[in-house]
Amino acid sequence: RPPTDPPIPGTSIPRVSLLSLPTSSTMAAIDTAATPEKWMLIGKNGWLGGMLIELLTKGGKDFVLANSRTQNRESIAAELDEHKPTHVLNASGQTGRPNVDWCETHQAEALRSNVLGSMTVADLCEERGIHHTLYATGCIFEYDAAHPIGGPGFTEEDAANFDGSFYSKTKGFLEEMLKSYSTTMVLRVRMPISDDLAPRNFITKIVRYDRVVNVPNSMTVLEEMMPASVAMAEAKLCGIYNFCNPGAVSHNEILDMYKEIVDPTFVYENFTIEEQNKILEAKRSNNELDATKLMAALADCGVHINEIHEACRLCIIRMRDGLIAEHGEDYKDKLPKKLSQS
Repeated sequence: RPPTDPPIPGTSIPRVSLLSLPTSSTMAAIDTAATPEKWMLIGKNGWLGGMLIELLTKGGKDFVLANSRTQNRESIAAELDEHKPTHVLNASGQTGRPNVDWCETHQAEALRSNVLGSMTVADLCEERGIHHTLYATGCIFEYDAAHPIGGPGFTEEDAANFDGSFYSKTKGFLEEMLKSYSTTMVLRVRMPISDDLAPRNFITKIVRYDRVVNVPNSMTVLEEMMPASVAMAEAKLCGIYNFCNPGAVSHNEILDMYKEIVDPTFVYENFTIEEQNKILEAKRSNNELDATKLMAALADCGVHINEIHEACRLCIIRMRDGLIAEHGEDYKDKLPKKLSQS
């Protein structure tokens, strides 16, 4: 394991000395000569972008916030040439509001952002030898005969097999094309979970539903994984990574933790995937992603992440503690309401 510098302030994630990293198949063939680090963040107004701004600030990174839309090649190129970053973090993209069903009826807009924009950034970074991290999605797979529930997870080498939504279909196409870029790292994020009750938090979403399916899935607990992504980018890793905590957790398991830790009065009901499909414009992906490659890379970076059940429990405890800190012990009226009661 390579030696590390003191941890990034406010996190348990150590900074990694680039020059001490071993050469392996997980490392990029990018020149790591002593060029001062400079970071550019694309997607400053997004949910993940806000987290990255906080992380880069706490880490004392020299960074700039891009202002251009990713599909505007000339503008993105001008910003790259003006600021000359060594690392680009692309947290932009269009999942839709209130959810991915939006992409079914706004296909051109989704393509511009999710495919053309992402390809533009990857291509411009490749031309300039800049390391590029794309926060992508793992919602491009569904359980099948070779990957049943409880069986082997999908690896980074597996091709997308889920096209039940326009969003997922385009993301699967995009990933195949991004394999041609040697300076890009693609992080397959899934069902992201945060410590707060932000609208895009997977826990917030399912707490508000009257009925939920109960399927184990790979998920990404952002408190642990976002600092890990910065460490991986700093190490200039490239290629595709299943960017989820190891293991799979079901909807019911998460809601039971929420009931135990946050709201003892909470109730929920289940329904089947077939019943769910009848009320949605697009189908939803359910899968488990294999974490072997990710865990090996994080070990090289000196980074530890928790198995998904432990990560979720710790996250929900932090959620409760945050509610108490902000609203006091009587925080129940601040919790999300069911959609049917809103």
